[in-house]
Amino acid sequence: MSLVETMVGAATLVLVVVGVMTFSFFTARSFAAMTNYVDLDSKSRNALDRMTSEIRQADKLTAASDTSLTFQTTDPISGAAHTLSYSYNPTSKTVTRTYDAASSVLLTECTLWSTALCQRNATNATYGNAFAAVATSQPDECKVIQLTWVCSRNILGRMANTESVQSAHVVIRKK
Repeated sequence: MSLVETMVGAATLVLVVVGVMTFSFFTARSFAAMTNYVDLDSKSRNALDRMTSEIRQADKLTAASDTSLTFQTTDPISGAAHTLSYSYNPTSKTVTRTYDAASSVLLTECTLWSTALCQRNATNATYGNAFAAVATSQPDECKVIQLTWVCSRNILGRMANTESVQSAHVVIRKK
């Protein structure tokens, strides 16, 4: 075996090793991104399901701001009034649920939170024949609440996953 053959063999081996390492890195990153996306989607859907269920059963919205919603609820058995609130903390990127004095974190890694209050009345929308709710800033006039948020995580130091926007119009049924 000559020196030229050894050099060609070594160069070929280096190219194969670099190709395998690149493929392995890409595959590992793709699996991490898919796992991350599924986890974010699952947590967002669970939070949305819980919030939707509780808001629909609330008596009324008592206070609202850019980062919080507060509702009055009534226990169907005892008739006792309770306070339910959801608050967003942009610093810690969490959404917290508070029922009376008991708090629990409902969502983590929430990078965007938005709410909109709407009245019962509907108006013709500008697109097609659909109807759109009329916006309001008064909690006592609110019948429909638009919830929107985005959760995201970093993979290997880069923002690689952004969960699709979770969004829903929730109607307060008792109002």
